[in-house]
Amino acid sequence: MTLPTGRVVLGVALGVLTALADLVFLLVAAVAGAGAALVPPARRRLGAAVRGYAATLVRLERRRLARLLGAGDELPPGRTTGGREVGYLAARLLPGLLGALAFGVLAIGVVLAWILLSAALRGDVTVTDFLLQVLIGAILLLLNVQAIASVGALDLRLARSLLGRGTRAALEARVRELATTRAGVIAAVDAERQRIERDLHDGLQQRLVALGMLLGRARRSRDTERTYALITQAHEDVQRAVEELREVAFRVYPSALEDSELGEVLGMVAQRSAVPVRIRCDLPTRPDRQTETVLYFVACEALTNAAKHAAATLVTIEIEAGEGQVRMRVRDDGAGGADLSGRGLSGLARRVAALDGRLHVDSPVGGPTTVTAELPCG
Repeated sequence: MTLPTGRVVLGVALGVLTALADLVFLLVAAVAGAGAALVPPARRRLGAAVRGYAATLVRLERRRLARLLGAGDELPPGRTTGGREVGYLAARLLPGLLGALAFGVLAIGVVLAWILLSAALRGDVTVTDFLLQVLIGAILLLLNVQAIASVGALDLRLARSLLGRGTRAALEARVRELATTRAGVIAAVDAERQRIERDLHDGLQQRLVALGMLLGRARRSRDTERTYALITQAHEDVQRAVEELREVAFRVYPSALEDSELGEVLGMVAQRSAVPVRIRCDLPTRPDRQTETVLYFVACEALTNAAKHAAATLVTIEIEAGEGQVRMRVRDDGAGGADLSGRGLSGLARRVAALDGRLHVDSPVGGPTTVTAELPCG
């Protein structure tokens, strides 16, 4: 049995009051409609007024459901048709009536409890009878509170079925979402190409140019020892160039995920990190390759930001699965101030959105910073 929170109880209580307002509106609209039925111009004006007032009442109901009953993402803010709005207000009378009955019974129980307590203080009730009445009252209170929770659930179900998007509206919203995601993916790919070009031009290309000059000096040198020293230095530069090329390739795609799981690969990243990293990976089954890759990039970007910009001393990575999704939290104890609109994090947000996931950044000034990525799985 799930007991309601204080917000749910308040939401149901306000629902009783709004149901009373809905009832008054429907009665007035019915009486006015009967009087204006014989006059077509008045009937049209009345219809417009009814739709306007119905829309206002529905907006109040949406706000109540979103803030108190937790239906913010399930009820789109757009207007429905006038008939659906009036129909919803009529249907809302049922949970309003049931809520009024539940709170009425609760009020009666409070009065009876006060009478029992007064009788016990006067000594008119034995201890056994008092404890028995308290037990019965506690059971009835639990049932009454559960009834309030059931009224709240009924209220939400009516709103979802009568105010939620229809099939066509849901499909249109999904098309718009996919179009936005597609544009975001294209932008992310372009940004990634630019980053790779900068890495190759500013890093590896400069090193190869310097290597060519070094080998040219060695070829022109006639001093055997100097030639040997130049070739040795060139050999070391080649090894560093290979390492840089490997780093660039690994940032493009983490090939280690082909042979190792995400937790193991992040452990290798943590070994090279300038900031101490703690990793807890609790995944009962391994996610698909795309999900692992996106989570890898999110973790790497968060680590880079923590080391370069936040002056963090510890980064904690937690990965877990549940409710059909895999969730990763990357938290650092740095200075905070990370902005999701920045180049790196915005690119990650587009990567996550491409897999129907969500990326959230909580980074108040002064820290800490928490980057949370949620992706669907299985």
